[in-house]
Amino acid sequence: MAVIFDFDGVLVDSVAPVTASINAALHDHGLPQRSAAQLRALIGPPTFSAFAELLGRSPDDPYLAEVVATYRTYYEAAYLSATEVFEGVPEMLAELSHHHPLAVATSKSSDFAQPLLDALGLAPFFTVVAAADPRTAEDDKSAIVARALAALGESGGAMVGDRSFDMAAARSHGLRPVGVAWGIGTEEELRAAGAEVIAAAPDQLLALLVPAVGAR
Repeated sequence: MAVIFDFDGVLVDSVAPVTASINAALHDHGLPQRSAAQLRALIGPPTFSAFAELLGRSPDDPYLAEVVATYRTYYEAAYLSATEVFEGVPEMLAELSHHHPLAVATSKSSDFAQPLLDALGLAPFFTVVAAADPRTAEDDKSAIVARALAALGESGGAMVGDRSFDMAAARSHGLRPVGVAWGIGTEEELRAAGAEVIAAAPDQLLALLVPAVGAR
């Protein structure tokens, strides 16, 4: 059984570099900056979709693409040093990887996903890393999860995420939708999107996915 993980909000806390980079991009384009609380909700969806919501423009608007490019320039300069792994995640992954093949399926650009996993020491736990194509606005979470499953050679398992998009992608592929409570999305958001269960901490997530470990 494969276990597929979302990245931001599940494995790592990326709020600081993402929100700072968004506001820097907005400033450079003469747009009003937003509070961190307003920008938190934009962490999780595909980048073009998040900026489309923020700016009230179509995801394929050329101006929006310019703002996204500026955001990525700022983010690239900050993300490796400003992103933190959630406490307990490395230990959870180390144990879980002995029981199930693991993959990352993230709406984070493929330009950033693998380098960040490498920098944070999480890469060895994952057989597959599927990330968003930075050149298109049409690479949604369901498509990214499909690529992860295909690369793993698996058709079943669990999807672990912190947003409604993760739960929807899980359900679209017949995966067990598992939410986590330490990320961006609320318990209400996750349950409304079909989360079967919500883990309060990484050790609880491990116990849910490997019951024999939780029973020790």
